[in-house]
Amino acid sequence: MLLEVTNARIEYGKTVAISDASIEVGDGEVVALLGRNGAGKTSLAMAISRIVPLAAGAVRFDGRDLAGVPPHKVARAGILHVPEGRGVLRYLSVRENLRLGTIAAGIRESQANDDLERVLFAFPRLRERLAQSAGSLSGGEQQMLVLARAMLGRPRLLILDEPSLGLAPQVVKQIFDIFEGLAREGMSILLIEQNLALSFKVATRAYVLSDGVVAVSGRTADLRADARLQAAYLGGDIVTPVA
Repeated sequence: MLLEVTNARIEYGKTVAISDASIEVGDGEVVALLGRNGAGKTSLAMAISRIVPLAAGAVRFDGRDLAGVPPHKVARAGILHVPEGRGVLRYLSVRENLRLGTIAAGIRESQANDDLERVLFAFPRLRERLAQSAGSLSGGEQQMLVLARAMLGRPRLLILDEPSLGLAPQVVKQIFDIFEGLAREGMSILLIEQNLALSFKVATRAYVLSDGVVAVSGRTADLRADARLQAAYLGGDIVTPVA
């Protein structure tokens, strides 16, 4: 198993965000992390990438315990976290933002140039805007830039926190098509997303957080059919997305 989170507990002072949660993500697997707002999804993602500490429990990546490993070394080990929000460096150019992705991962310039071509093929709109400042891009283009920058870090596990937030449906579909392509290429993805229909289309398994614990887990095909689950933990029906 590539990622193993065991009995994680996360506290912010006296507030318990996660009381006891265990999840796994295998090689080449897309797993959705679901739940209502405030369920602890983002806190768990930040604990995996070592942005916030665990009060108890463990995170293992490719068999290695990440306790005490600083976030930048977690990234170099192969876990790249794309947090909620755009996260671009607004006054740098698109090209400079992309270059930061390879620098952070310690990738040589010759290899980085090859990777850049591959990423620009996936995001042709960014090729047209390489010289523009990142702050001048639309919201959808900024999200593409953040994803492209993460891909340039050659992650083995990509953690995506609400990648569709605030984007037009057409842009969301384009980005999720890219996720499906990454999954076919064998990249592991942990997806936190409010768009349940698209989450269930891309992911093969899901964990549902409620009140700081994993309330339900299973194959997305099975969870999709469980109306009681949808009402109790996810806040409504999951409809089939338009292809």
